[in-house]
Amino acid sequence: MATLKFTGSEEEKELPDGSPLVEICEEAGVPFACTEGVCGTCVIEVVEGSENLSPPTPEEYDFLGEPGCERLACQCKILRGKVTVRF
Repeated sequence: MATLKFTGSEEEKELPDGSPLVEICEEAGVPFACTEGVCGTCVIEVVEGSENLSPPTPEEYDFLGEPGCERLACQCKILRGKVTVRF
């Protein structure tokens, strides 16, 4: 099981390894519009554990350039471990 935490909240959500972040981020209040990686509405900052996320998608490179600590929540999967994000 993987763990996703949002900064400013003590709440941590457990997800099966390999889970997309869309649903859990939407429940936490991350805004979404297209969910296809085109609009950029769902940009999150990965504070800790970026190595536990799936590699950036072509859509993320198109929108963000070199993603760095910013990712599109609609494109990410949590592969394992713990990830902390800010939105």
